[in-house]
Amino acid sequence: MSLSRRGFLKLSAAMAGAGALGAAGCQNDGTTAEAKRVVVIGGGFGGATAAKYVKLFDPDVDVTMIDGKASHTTCPFSNLVIGGLKEIDEITHDFTALQKRGVNVVKGWVAGIDPEARSVTLEDGRSFEYDRLVVSPGIDFDFDAVEGLTPEIAETTIPHAWQAGEQTLLLRRQLEAMPDGGTFILGAPPNPFRCPPGPYERVSLIANYFKNHKPNAKILVLDPKTKFSKEPLFREGWTANYGNMIEWIGGDFGGGVTKVDVDTMTVTAGGTEYQGDVINVIPPQKAGKIAHVAGLTDETGWCPINTGTYESTIHAGIHVVGDACIGSPLPKSGFAANSQAKNCAAAIVAMFHNESPPEPSWVNTCYSLVAPDYGISVAAVYRVEDGKTVSVEGAGGVSPLGGENAEAEAGYARDWYASITEDIWGS
Repeated sequence: MSLSRRGFLKLSAAMAGAGALGAAGCQNDGTTAEAKRVVVIGGGFGGATAAKYVKLFDPDVDVTMIDGKASHTTCPFSNLVIGGLKEIDEITHDFTALQKRGVNVVKGWVAGIDPEARSVTLEDGRSFEYDRLVVSPGIDFDFDAVEGLTPEIAETTIPHAWQAGEQTLLLRRQLEAMPDGGTFILGAPPNPFRCPPGPYERVSLIANYFKNHKPNAKILVLDPKTKFSKEPLFREGWTANYGNMIEWIGGDFGGGVTKVDVDTMTVTAGGTEYQGDVINVIPPQKAGKIAHVAGLTDETGWCPINTGTYESTIHAGIHVVGDACIGSPLPKSGFAANSQAKNCAAAIVAMFHNESPPEPSWVNTCYSLVAPDYGISVAAVYRVEDGKTVSVEGAGGVSPLGGENAEAEAGYARDWYASITEDIWGS
């Protein structure tokens, strides 16, 4: 393949902003769909993208997007907030631009979905009928998997901060109050989970904060997995930037957290008890709550879908995009959710016009900042082959070892974030 890795990274960042996923195959052909109604649940990377692009591909479709909040705070780049490199308002995006595009934005929490009546009901009693429904609820957590950890404890004492917002700020305050020489413990989740490189970027940027403000602090990562995404690159970056500040204990050595004790500020992993000054346990994950309430999940806790259209294999007329769906080999990332939603929007509009959905393709790049000026990434392109999603051999790849492109990739990471958030929530 003639495209260099550096060129691919630049191209994939540009594609996030350009919406270049085969839109020509689903342009309005002159027919109208003014009677058609699309309801979207969720205003994050998947939901907001789907709402925007259905309206972009066919302005005559009536699009309503429902979210429990008036804005979306992104999990991507929330680690920079925790590490003191950004403020939370810099990663918070409202829905004004979507409204200007003609999307009816409704603030409210969804209580239920009736697939037979094709309607969505909110907790306040309002209801919305649809011809096609897009569900992008993100993730929920299995707190029962960690003894002693509850949603209340996560909100007050041992945050997961894996849904950006108040817990992001809580964790940052805890780190700021931690004594120099103290210990930060991160309990990583088992697969599958949102943004596979995310926990390791988090400890990197916390280490950067400690290096500058609490140089005698220690970081302990307790991980149920025996390896993790971009591990050689992270390990190289940790050594280069932070010496031996970060210790990782994997599943081969009993690294998974099974118990927390708030009174003693300890966690148990592999029968060993560890004490920390600040503890960040990220529980096992599953599809967002409404997906379970609506019966869109299978025994895995995630939502099975048809490849390409993202229509549920359980309930017709309902599409699931983003972290909640079973989209493997695509990771559960913001970039993947954006790419999935564009394909889903194209498929829905094609169906409204009695056309075959365009052949889907996807692109994903997961950037991580090991330090403010030290970036790494993994990138891939996907297509459908024999009815299954597969990686395109030779496209993408991972950053080279040696750190020679680290500074440039840190810049690419920031460019990607600016581009994709402009694409989704921008004017």
